[in-house]
Amino acid sequence: MAESKYRVRLNGDDLTAEALEAVASGRSALVMSADGLARMEAARALVDRAVIEAKPVYGVTTGLGARVGEVLSGTALSDFSRQTLRGRAHAVGEPMSSVHVRAAMIVRLNTLLKGAAGASLEAARILEACLAAELTPVVGETASVGAGDLVWNATWALALMGEGPIADAEGTVRPGEQALHKAGVAALDPGPRDGLALANNSSFSAALAALGVAEAARVLEAAQTAAALSMEGFQANLSPLNSNVLALRPQPGQEEAAQGLRWRLKGSPLEAEGVARKLQDPTSLRNIVQVHGAALAALDFARTAAECEINGASDNPVALVAEDRIVSGGAYHTPHLTNAVETLSRALVQLAVLQLARISKMVSARFTDLPLFLARPGADSNGFAPVMKTAEALTLELVHAAAPAPQWPSINADGVEDSLTSTPVAAKSLLRVLKLARLLTAIELIVAAQAIDLRGSILAPLLKEAHARIRAISPTIENDRPLGAEINALAAALDDFQVCAKGAS
Repeated sequence: MAESKYRVRLNGDDLTAEALEAVASGRSALVMSADGLARMEAARALVDRAVIEAKPVYGVTTGLGARVGEVLSGTALSDFSRQTLRGRAHAVGEPMSSVHVRAAMIVRLNTLLKGAAGASLEAARILEACLAAELTPVVGETASVGAGDLVWNATWALALMGEGPIADAEGTVRPGEQALHKAGVAALDPGPRDGLALANNSSFSAALAALGVAEAARVLEAAQTAAALSMEGFQANLSPLNSNVLALRPQPGQEEAAQGLRWRLKGSPLEAEGVARKLQDPTSLRNIVQVHGAALAALDFARTAAECEINGASDNPVALVAEDRIVSGGAYHTPHLTNAVETLSRALVQLAVLQLARISKMVSARFTDLPLFLARPGADSNGFAPVMKTAEALTLELVHAAAPAPQWPSINADGVEDSLTSTPVAAKSLLRVLKLARLLTAIELIVAAQAIDLRGSILAPLLKEAHARIRAISPTIENDRPLGAEINALAAALDDFQVCAKGAS
């Protein structure tokens, strides 16, 4: 009997980045809240009334974009939702990760439950059924400029109608109609408003940003562990972690970073007065708290923006049930999300540059009083000298990936849609930055472990466990050997280097 999964309750209000990731990756299941469905039903009643009364409502009884002035006839209304999706499903390039597509679908389902979109309950239930059956529409990686992810969303929504390719849980791709039939899921038959409600929203941008936030939290925790191990291997001075020193300039995130390092180093001989080799270490060791603190503050900024978005109504128009009307707005525009994820990417650049500098100090005999390049004495080995090229190459690519996304006046919809946010580019760039950051952190972990072995350091208990995990993947370097596979494996295992520092003193 299959093990039941933890169920995440979607209500449009409190979905977290980590819960989104868990459902998208298949570790958790989802269930729609009754309150959310009731809100959807109330909003749908406004749409139905607008159709009956032929009120001019954008995207419901009128055309879209530059054709907003066109009032649709009763005949056109019956097919308008289908044509909305068919005319906008133009995503191109390599297929996106199934986790990314599913995350966008989950975000749209969650935000439908706010009751602002005016979509039908049928649309929500079919979306839920596809997610439960692990059916993932095939969506090209490029389609959006961030002023609503219209083309991306239309591509997956069209597949739910049975008119686009869908991959099953095993990754087998079939025509949508076949995939839905095989899974016992009814194809979507969109009613008025459904086509635009599924397509015109920022669910992809929000999902990618939120996945980046969840990943960044893990990467930053692992970077904290790597930095603490480097301090052990270097026999560093711990005075920069002093809370009273930091309180004199209490920048956001700074004390949190220091607290995490102190927690990891608790019980280390370095805590004793006079054990450190130097009065002042190089700034890559002395200023870890400032750089990691800035990254943690940037993560908080990005989390706030992303979690607001995955729980927010990015629709146009929106149904205001309390006011008994449907109104147009601009919630699909996401400059705050771009600013937040780019701030996090740039903070990770500073962290990576500090890691690179610290790794270079660890392999330098004049800074560590250890053998040059951390090679075993008497061994025919270059130690970590060639690995420095890999570390520097990773840093180069990371800095490049973190460059700001371009901005310009948009040329869409005959000049009606004349601005963009570039959020998809910024969010995809953050995910690339994090992938590279994992690899660079893996290198620091291996280098720090080698320094610890050569120095014969007595480690703090938490770091002793981390050191053992490193050595289970990458044994001590006695003679030269290829390290690429070990670095990749350690990067994939970074989640094992999490240390909960919350509440630590």
